[in-house]
Parts: sequence; structure tokens; C-alpha cells
Amino acid sequence: MFPSLKRRRGGGTPAQVMREIEVAGKVLPLTIRQNARASRLTLRIEPGGRSLKLTVPEGLPEREVSAFLTRHHGWLMTKLARFSGESELEHGGMIFIRGVAHRIERTGRIRGLTEAVMVGEEAVLMVGGAEEHLRRRIADFLKKEARFELERLVAIYCGRIDRRARSLSLKDTRSRWGSCSAEGDLSFSWRIVMAPPKVIAYLAAHEVAHLKEMNHGPNFWSLCERLCPDTNDARRWLKRNGTMLHAIDFG
Repeated sequence: MFPSLKRRRGGGTPAQVMREIEVAGKVLPLTIRQNARASRLTLRIEPGGRSLKLTVPEGLPEREVSAFLTRHHGWLMTKLARFSGESELEHGGMIFIRGVAHRIERTGRIRGLTEAVMVGEEAVLMVGGAEEHLRRRIADFLKKEARFELERLVAIYCGRIDRRARSLSLKDTRSRWGSCSAEGDLSFSWRIVMAPPKVIAYLAAHEVAHLKEMNHGPNFWSLCERLCPDTNDARRWLKRNGTMLHAIDFG
């Protein structure tokens, strides 16, 4: 196996090594993690397309890992191409708001508000402020819209199941779109506001359903579908497109 890949004392946690891999001229960090329960190699593109994770069976020779990566180089190029240039956060670029593509237009007004408007038949996001603050101002606008939309939906769904959320917070998480604590604290990724309305509704319904069913069993999914009939379609949309929302750099 890899000389530096050693299991930590006490066992249980798979050991791992860090590498870099070049794909289409772009160097990405690659985490190679061995797992005694793995029966095959599994390559995963992390949310946002900024890193890769490879899970390998314990004791697999390095040459087999290298051969696997070589065979999948073309697949990586195709998949990672989706993350390049999909949404340019600059004047004239595009950003999705509730599933609708909006052209970004700087107003030139230093203290101007950020607002989504219709110019004829075109959806436009008008952004004020200095050019170097454009991305931050767009992110702030999306957070505000996400809070408005999610608070509205959570209130509706809580009323339907006679439950109450203790709090609602917004985060920029990459591992999950939302969460619900045992105390009733709901948390959501504000990036969900870029998705179509039915997907936003599904996420709100999902976390509200956890206020009654703290699991992912049949009763939970039945409740989730009662709250949001588009649950299955929304889940498929997130699976296909969720990483694209994570790929947008607001930094």
C-alpha cells in the first residue's frame, strides 16, 4: 500500500493520504482513503468541484490505484468541465435566483440597493456598490432572499403538522443542505435559494418533517411527501445539480 498511509491507533478511522492530481490543466487536491469495508474503488468529486476523494479497499497496491485514476481521467475531465464558467459573477454574467437566470448588472451607484427586477422580458439583478464588492453584495442578497423564503415555508409546514421550530439559521455548508436538531433548531444552506421553488420547498419540508420524525424511515418520507408532493423530483434535481450551486465562488 502507500508508505504514509497508516491506520491510527485504536482503529476504526480509515487512514488516508493527500495527493494532487492534474485534470485538464487544473491541479486538484485528492484524498485517498482506505476502508476495510470497501470492496471496490470509489471516486467522488467533492461539492463545488474543488477537490476529489478516492476510497480504496484496504491493502490495495498503489499501481492499481494509479491505473484506476488513469482510466477515469476522461470521466473526470467531462464531469469537472461542468464547474468551469457556469456562472460568472461579474457585470454581464448570470446568477440563478429561485431557478431563474438573472443577468448581473452593476448600477454604478455606490450606495445603491441590490434588487431583482424585470427589464422587458429579461430577469436582471441590479447590484450597486463598488466593483470589488460585487460578489459579496450578491451573496448578501441571496441570503436575505433565502431567509425570507425559508421562514415563510417553515411557518406553513410547521402549521400543518402542529410543530414549532425553535430557531432558523443560514449557513454555507458543503456536506448537507439542511439539518434539524433534537431541540428544534433548523439550519439551511442559503445557496438553496438559487434552486427552483419546488426544490426550496422540498428542503423546508424535509427539515420540518424532522421535527416530528427524527429519522429517515418510511414515516418520515411519507410525511415529507405530504408536505411537499414534489419531493421525489426535487431530490433528483438536487442530486443532479446541487454541486453546481456549491461551485459558485462568492469569495
